[in-house]
Amino acid sequence: MHFQWYPGHMTKAKRMMQENIKLIDLVIELVDARIPMSSRNPDIDELGKNKARLILLNKADLAEDKWNDAWAEYFKSKGFSVVKVNSKKGGGIKSIQGVIQEACKEKIERDRKRGILNRPIRAMVVGIPNVGKSTFINALAGKAAAKTGNKPGVTKGKQWIRLNKNVELLDTPGILWPKFEDQTVGLRLAFIGSIKDEVLQTEELSLEVIQFLLQNYEGLLAKHYEMEEDKDAVICLQRIAESRHCLVRGNELDLEKAAKILVDDFRNGRLGKITLEFPQDYN
Repeated sequence: MHFQWYPGHMTKAKRMMQENIKLIDLVIELVDARIPMSSRNPDIDELGKNKARLILLNKADLAEDKWNDAWAEYFKSKGFSVVKVNSKKGGGIKSIQGVIQEACKEKIERDRKRGILNRPIRAMVVGIPNVGKSTFINALAGKAAAKTGNKPGVTKGKQWIRLNKNVELLDTPGILWPKFEDQTVGLRLAFIGSIKDEVLQTEELSLEVIQFLLQNYEGLLAKHYEMEEDKDAVICLQRIAESRHCLVRGNELDLEKAAKILVDDFRNGRLGKITLEFPQDYN
């Protein structure tokens, strides 16, 4: 399966971000805690150089706690401020304001020396599609300030959101980068739903999910679907179809339906906390 998805509005969004970066003090980058590296757009580092940086490990509730901690340490060692958040339920949101002030203390100090007091910190919120930017902004602002949708590409234009007298946020559309050098990155993005499902083959994707789980989380499928695991991913998918009574006419197994159930269970945390990539692979 080859992954590529870069609609035209993303080019426009990138240009817009480049134009606005001069107004910005801090870049807040949301990544998916299950794939913190694969869900980072490499363009952001270039875009945000010389700016204060904050990485939010979002959807931290869907990833394993020990790996969330390891990833937080990894990014801190690279000079980022880091907060683990679960934007949907509000976990970690209360600490963000303090971290923003801390990340921008040099800028606040510079302003003070120039006699500029109480100028709000301007932060740009960035991240790839479906990583939870709008949900995060709404949780932080305490109201529905940004449109949300469980679909990549909901935020189309830029919008400024005033959080309080100290912080203003610039929401930006989610942008992927034009070409994945490494198809594993594309696969992981497909796993979590950051690439539109219309361009994917669900059955093929589900087999990749099964393969990963068999290698890294042995026994998990057996427990969740009350079935016996097999080294062969296709046999596992057939057993999931049997377990969930996915049948078409003539009592044949409906593997497409079983694949959709598995991918959905996986993305929504019903299989438990799962981390898909690990810091030691990036040292």
